[in-house]
Amino acid sequence: MNWRLAFLVALVAIPGPIAISWLALPILIDTDNLSVPLQTLQIATAAQSIVLVALAAGLGTFLSAKVGLRAPVLTAIAKRGDFLSAFAPQLVPGVIGGIFGAAVIVGFYEFSPVELVAVQGTGSIPLAARILYGGVTEEVLIRWGLMTSLVWVAWRVLQRGEGAPSGAVVWLGIGISALLFGVSHVPSVVAGMGSVPMAIIAYITFGNALFGLVAGHLFWRYGLEAAMTAHVLAHLIAYGIHG
Repeated sequence: MNWRLAFLVALVAIPGPIAISWLALPILIDTDNLSVPLQTLQIATAAQSIVLVALAAGLGTFLSAKVGLRAPVLTAIAKRGDFLSAFAPQLVPGVIGGIFGAAVIVGFYEFSPVELVAVQGTGSIPLAARILYGGVTEEVLIRWGLMTSLVWVAWRVLQRGEGAPSGAVVWLGIGISALLFGVSHVPSVVAGMGSVPMAIIAYITFGNALFGLVAGHLFWRYGLEAAMTAHVLAHLIAYGIHG
């Protein structure tokens, strides 16, 4: 396994959990009714996420080479190569994906059910946390770690590990990882609302899964950094429009 690549993937993703724990967690929870000091909770939350990042970085690096998924820029850096040339083919697709992602995020807020609007108005996650965690860490966890693993499993089961993964096999991995990406956004809403109707759970899941499909396709066709570019840009544009 390319340990240098695994280390770099983990390294770029680690600031995200730290940003979420220190910048966003105090906004998302009721700090007046904690059973432990806030700082203790922040450290534990960041540590848990960093462990997951390390696992995703290692697993994704080990399996990605087997199924043809790539992180061209980080690979070039690991090999001390020309990382700018590695990024060039990913820039335009990443920008296009980012514009689409921003439209999805803005539309998600604009058409939110009334019950969800009340929760969204309770506190805004700082832009730095959105970019570092959403734009980078989530791509390492969901695309590099989870999607790569799902594609590998589907390839081993459906193709017996022979040849390159077919488009159907890759799209199966993209679809499942996108759906799980959508589901992962539900707990924070449940924490804010308590009882959540199935209609809102479906809205949150499929609203986020829609961008997951785009990011998964970018990762497959262009590389991990294209998905990161799209995710970061989506948050930047959406923040400028919606806040």
